[in-house]
Parts: sequence; C-alpha cells; structure tokens
Amino acid sequence: MGASLSSLTENESTANGRPGLGDIPENCVACVFMYLTPPEICNLARLNHAFRGAASSDSVWDSKLPSNYHHLLDALPQRIYEGLSKKDIFAFLSRPVPFDDGNKEVWLDRISGRICMSISTKAMLITSGEDRRHWNWFPTEESRFHVVAYCQQVWWFEVSGSVKFPFPPDIYTLTFRVRLGKFYKRLGRRVCNFEHTHGWDLGPVRYELFTSDGQHAVSEYSLDDSDQDDANANLKRGDWIEYKVGEFIVSRSDPATEVRFSMKQIDCTHSKGGLCVDSVSIAPSDLKAGRRKGVSKYQ
Repeated sequence: MGASLSSLTENESTANGRPGLGDIPENCVACVFMYLTPPEICNLARLNHAFRGAASSDSVWDSKLPSNYHHLLDALPQRIYEGLSKKDIFAFLSRPVPFDDGNKEVWLDRISGRICMSISTKAMLITSGEDRRHWNWFPTEESRFHVVAYCQQVWWFEVSGSVKFPFPPDIYTLTFRVRLGKFYKRLGRRVCNFEHTHGWDLGPVRYELFTSDGQHAVSEYSLDDSDQDDANANLKRGDWIEYKVGEFIVSRSDPATEVRFSMKQIDCTHSKGGLCVDSVSIAPSDLKAGRRKGVSKYQ
C-alpha cells in the first residue's frame, strides 16, 4: 500500500496516464482536511506539495481552534504569538499555558482542539494549610506543577478552590487527583511510605462543585479500603487516583463560567492523615473518560 501511495505523490501520473494525488487542487485538499484531526493532517502533509500547502492553510487550522482561543492568548505576552500562523498557534496552545502565577494551566487537546485545564493545590484554600504540624509541601516529578500538598494529620479536612474562565460550549468533567501515602526515591527506586496514613477508612470524603449559573454536583468516596478484600483495595494505596466530582454544562462562553469545587471530610470524631493532594483537572467529559490510561479513576 505504501508503495502504491507513494507512486501517486507530487505531480507524477500513473502508468496509464491517470492523474495522481499531486494533481488535486490545494483548496480541495484543504476542504477535506477540515474534517480530519490535527495528527491526521500532519501525517498527510508528508505526501506532496499540495498536501503540505493545504496543511498550512489558516482556514484549516481556524476550524480546529476553539472559537474563543484568543482568551488563551490573552494570558501570554503579545510578542510570543504575534505573527504566528493559525497552525503555529494551534501547536503553541497544545502545550500548557500557565496563568494565575503559574498555579493553573490550560491547553488544547491535540486531537480534538478542545480546552482542558489543571489547577494546582497551590491555587486552593486548605484548612490549616499554613500549620506545618498538619500540612506540608514537597517537590515531585509526578505532578505537572512539580509540587504536591501532603496532609500529615488533621481532624477537619477541607480543600477548596475556584476558577473563572470562558470555557467554550461543551460538557465538562471535574476530578481531584490524590493518592494515599507519601512517596520518594531511594537508590533510584520509587518508595511509598504509609506511616501517617490513617482515618480514611472511617468515613467517606465528600466532593462538590458549583457553577455560577446554578449547577451543582456532589459525590462521595472512601479513600482507603485496605481492610476490604476487593479488587480496588490495592489500587487505593500508592497510586494516583482521579476521583470524579461531577459534570457541568457550558452553553455559551460569554459570560465566563465560574466553577467552585471542594473535597472535605469534617467528621471531627477521628483524625486522618497521610494523603497527597495534587490538583484538580477539568476536561470535556468524553475526553476525560478515555485519556491517561495509567491513572485509576473512580466515578
């Protein structure tokens, strides 16, 4: 197949004189590219000159960018993106764009061009978070923000935050990324320490989200089932887990949607600790369901 396809590239004709792929007008190729994904477009751009030209067309990449992509550019100095083609803008926005002092990042999904977001615990309010007897911060390469919050021991556990952003119309899922235990490297190997992990099996953690247009979602999960003999018990210790808080619907990007979220366990009859809280992520629901196969999800 590869040999037969390559024989049709550029302006070469087949042996019987029929036109090849190189004879297709560039504007016709561009019309077809509007129905393809960015990776497919980039692969086909290798075929011939007409395909390469169509793959660089602003009209093609304008159809891949969200309608309000300029809001992402507003978070950057103008000199960074000034003069870039739509293709280069798409490639640039496919990488995380930091905002809010670098504690939040937004980017375009490389296949669908839809907006995804991640929010560090550094941008959240943690009850007793300034008391080093209860909470600490430690660096790690396992977080996109290179730092996570570690709950050593508390009675009132509550982490909350918010974000206001002109999300394009879509259905979004919000998740918290957490893990039981503290982890570090010893002699090049990843080691987990569960010395402070306790109390999470005595009651569920409550997750909530609210939006500025009145939407509300709530969910509850037990973070530690280590005493239970089930398939999920081993997953909940030592691995990052994304807990689904809920979904919200954006019908229009103007005005901007404000999303408030929290996770809490405020049963003060017992203490709890030994938990890492990394971040909150927001992504279109159908993308969230299929991405990051190495991360366990509960919903």
